[in-house]
Amino acid sequence: MVKGYITAISISEKKGQKKHNIESAQLRVDHGMVGDAHAGQWHRQISLLGIASIDYMRNQGVNVKPGDFAENITVEGIVLYELPVGTQLQLGNEVLLEVTQIGKECHHGCEIMKQVGSCIMPTQGIFAKVLKDGIIQVGDAVCILND
Repeated sequence: MVKGYITAISISEKKGQKKHNIESAQLRVDHGMVGDAHAGQWHRQISLLGIASIDYMRNQGVNVKPGDFAENITVEGIVLYELPVGTQLQLGNEVLLEVTQIGKECHHGCEIMKQVGSCIMPTQGIFAKVLKDGIIQVGDAVCILND
């Protein structure tokens, strides 16, 4: 069983706002992260990004931190964008996610794209829906269940 851990949890209360980091969050089935503006009953309830992807952009000279790519959960130890759609991830002891999409088109006017001419979200960010409710915290394990 491949295992990583949560290095950051990020949320924004309104769309268009920069996400800020929090220590824990409640995830709800058919919704996503409680209090996050991007939550809702759709296939992209939770966004995840690997810390290695953020480090890659830092090495390109961009001053970024977890949450700056609008991801909800930053993970270390798992190459998220290599997971197939349908993969189930357990976060902590309670939460169960299912990967629904790999990558997304950058929104028009992405600040990172303007700065360096490339962005990692189109190829390295992933999206998931919540299958089982629970609370997650920074430092919680992330396990691939159907590896």
